Amino acid sequence: MSTHTEAGHHGPAKGISRWILTTNHKDIGTMYLVFSLIMLFIGGSMAFVIRAELFQPGLQLVMPEFFNQMTTMHGLIMVFGAVMPAFVGLANWQVPLMIGAPDMALPRLNNLSFWILPFAFSMLLATLLMPGGAPDFGWTFYAPLSTTYAPPSVTFFIFAIHMMGISSILGAINIIVTIFNMRAPGMKMMDLPLFVWTWLITAFLLIAVMPVLAAVVTMMLMDVHFGTSFFNAAGGGDPVLFQHVFWFFAHPEVYIMVLPAFGIVSQIVPTFARKPLFGYHSMVYATASIAILSFIVWAHHMFTVGMPLVGELFFMYSTMLIAVPTGVKVFNWVSTMFRGSMTFETPMLFAIAFIVLFTIGGLSGLMLAIAPADFQYHDTYFVVAHFHYVLVPGAVFGIIAGVYYWLPKWCGKMYDEKLGQWHFWLSFIGVNLTFFPMHFVGLAGMPRRIPDYALQFADFNMLTSLGAFLFGTTQLLFVYILIKTVRKGKPAPQLPWDGAKGLEWTVPTPAPYHTFATPPVFGDK
Repeated sequence: MSTHTEAGHHGPAKGISRWILTTNHKDIGTMYLVFSLIMLFIGGSMAFVIRAELFQPGLQLVMPEFFNQMTTMHGLIMVFGAVMPAFVGLANWQVPLMIGAPDMALPRLNNLSFWILPFAFSMLLATLLMPGGAPDFGWTFYAPLSTTYAPPSVTFFIFAIHMMGISSILGAINIIVTIFNMRAPGMKMMDLPLFVWTWLITAFLLIAVMPVLAAVVTMMLMDVHFGTSFFNAAGGGDPVLFQHVFWFFAHPEVYIMVLPAFGIVSQIVPTFARKPLFGYHSMVYATASIAILSFIVWAHHMFTVGMPLVGELFFMYSTMLIAVPTGVKVFNWVSTMFRGSMTFETPMLFAIAFIVLFTIGGLSGLMLAIAPADFQYHDTYFVVAHFHYVLVPGAVFGIIAGVYYWLPKWCGKMYDEKLGQWHFWLSFIGVNLTFFPMHFVGLAGMPRRIPDYALQFADFNMLTSLGAFLFGTTQLLFVYILIKTVRKGKPAPQLPWDGAKGLEWTVPTPAPYHTFATPPVFGDK
């Protein structure tokens, strides 16, 4: 695989400087993916601390303050450090290949947007060693808890968030410019593979909402250091304003973390069903509809703040409306599989699990959308169960499916299918054992973010913790599979998936731009 980088005028860079200076989209995609894998294990180890504490009632291992620091850091690292960089890594690898471009449009910007991340997360993790400890106000960092009562490390947390946001905006600009300006000659927008479409829409979402996150943490910074009262009621501010601004960012953010997974599943299902994707155009429109609707539902996270009845009704109905385009996508995936010549290699197993389990997460989301019911569910483990069903079997399974699917393309070698199947089944059992019991303890009234709980929740919590340990340790098998594939995997055939006849159908017209096409050479253009 050609991976050349210009370092001054001295030819290709060698060793470590190759990775630091590289402008090659494949190198940068690989670095994003490796970084997100490291972050997955750091965030996962924090989840292990949380689940070890909750294994039994009573206080076992850690002080409540440290427990709160772990819940905060786990959420922030998984969202900004594991899921988002992984999707950007997949985009870096696949988008140029899928549209026949020689590289990303802005290669140096691409390099910069990656290298900002290690510094941002080093700063965030360093807060664990600072006086007063890491942020302990939850990953949603609600004011005034995060402004008036926060540890001194809150300033470093704010700067770390700013850096992550800058990285995301730069990456999104790059993807948009690449897709609009560097498609192969004759390739229309409605010829784009669905992974490219979902990333294009995701990139617009990122550019729209990241400045909102920057605004809210800047207002926090002013409240902490400069005597303003944006969120301080004593100075005429409003704590609920924080929630409005935060969720106006964070609800579209949820879709930023799952739309690229929709794209991956839309590539995988036609391949292993060996027939064209059902309803390509409706998939594109459904994705765009989800993105647009995600901007008008933010306050469904805030039903308990005392908003007017008309507000509750608006946010309730608009939230339910998002179920329509999502239902269209699920219907199309199932219709694609219907009467196909299906085989069940590892990527397809993860894709099917994604469809089934993400739907469960969507249905519990509909329950939470019902305002009067949400008064009961709010801040219980039912909410934790809901969003983990959306983000773990949703985003994380989507990423893993994409890695297995494209790995032969990336390194020219096949992974061990038997080990891949083991990885899938252990992950599937672990995920459901972890998050399904949370629905029951949540409905029974167990509050989230509390290190202790009443005796009647003990059995389900023990099950949940065992499931979490199983799921987390299984990912070590994933790392082993990846290393084994790269080091000594069997050479992959030209069409790795059984000469999968359906591959030319990853775009609606049988044009030669499918996933495994060789990009055209552009010469000096």
